[in-house]
Parts: sequence; structure tokens; C-alpha cells
Amino acid sequence: MTTDNTAGVGVDRLFGTGAHFAQLKSRRHPSMKPFILGMKSRVEIFDLTKTDAQLAEAKQVMSALARDGKIVLFVGGKREVSDQVRETAARIGQPYVAGRWLGGTISNFTEIKKRIDRLADLLQKRDSGELAKLYTKLERIYIDREIDRLSERLGGISELARKPDAFVIVDTKHESHATKEARDAGIPVIGIMSSDCDLKDATYPIVTNDASRATVSLILGELASAFETGRSAA
Repeated sequence: MTTDNTAGVGVDRLFGTGAHFAQLKSRRHPSMKPFILGMKSRVEIFDLTKTDAQLAEAKQVMSALARDGKIVLFVGGKREVSDQVRETAARIGQPYVAGRWLGGTISNFTEIKKRIDRLADLLQKRDSGELAKLYTKLERIYIDREIDRLSERLGGISELARKPDAFVIVDTKHESHATKEARDAGIPVIGIMSSDCDLKDATYPIVTNDASRATVSLILGELASAFETGRSAA
């Protein structure tokens, strides 16, 4: 894997993951027309030279964010990419949402932070044995259920002490609620997005096949490597 945070990965590597496959023409958002190179079997094909240039720019952004000690929130709850989102964020120690987006995560962060703090408090008390001293067995069952519920919804952002400085979103259309909250808050978005997405939903778009596990894995890996490069240069 390349460690050059100023370059893409090359058209050949992108092509090998199926990055060139867009959506059916009928599903294409008007803003995506400049990125279409042609069509094959009713499926449109992306111009991967543009995708690679976008990836190079996004890598520079990730490197700069890391160098400045910024927080990047990774978002991608689609079944085919959620594991990659979770693993990539964990690799570089950044928060993530790899399931359903919890409305208000950004727009009502004060309330979300209260739930994060509640989860941290319950986990600390359970781990220290304090819950066993204070509550009956039945009460602890209900508390464990609350912990499980909070962990499922907030596990990936449990260390988030403030609003993130940037987002990496896989499929801005699918993650429309997260995309809107980021946009409304003025938080820049690196968007891995296919031809059915609206280009304006990403500050730094990477137009590619956002349903391909191999493509998403490659791009997320490159973004993570750029982040690590920037952090080491800090």
C-alpha cells in the first residue's frame, strides 16, 4: 500500500476493485454527469482518472487533519461496508458510526454527550463491582440491558468529547441524515459516493463504486495511511 499522502493509488488499482462501476443511467444524479466516461450493459462507467485525483486530494486533507490533531468521524452503516468503516476508524483511533445514524449526534451533541457520559459511568461502575454492591440482581439485569442498548448506539463514538472536525462518509445518499447534520454544522465531508449521490453533499468527493467492498476497503485504507503519515509528522 502506498504511503505517499500526496498521490492517489493509480487507475489500475482502482479498476481492479471494480471502482469504475457506477449506477444505472436512470439513477444518476445530474451533478455526476461530468464523471461518467461511458456505459456498459446499461451500467455507467466512471472516469477513474478523476476518481484517483479526488482520492489524492482527500489524502492530503486527511494528512493535514491528523497533523493538526483533528477528530475525523467515519460514517457508513451499509451492510457491505460497515465492517471496513469500523476497522479503519479503529486502526487510526478515530470515532465511527457503522450502524444506524442516531439523529442529533451533531445537531444535538449536548444531549448525545450526556448519553455517552451515562454509558461511561455505567461501564465504570460495572467493571469496578460497584453495581453489584448497590443494586439487586434484577436491577442489574435492567442496567445491563441499558448498557447493551447504549453500547450498540454509541459504542463507536464513546470517546467523542466534542464535535468532530471532519467526516468520512461512505455513500452520502444512504447516510443522508449524517450528511445533512455535517453540512448544517459546517463540518467538511470526505464523501465516498456513487453516481446516485449529489456532488454538493461532499466537500471533498471521491466519486466511485460505493457498494464495492474492495473499492471502499482500498480507499479507506489509503485515507487511513494518509492520516497516519500526517500524525507522524506532527
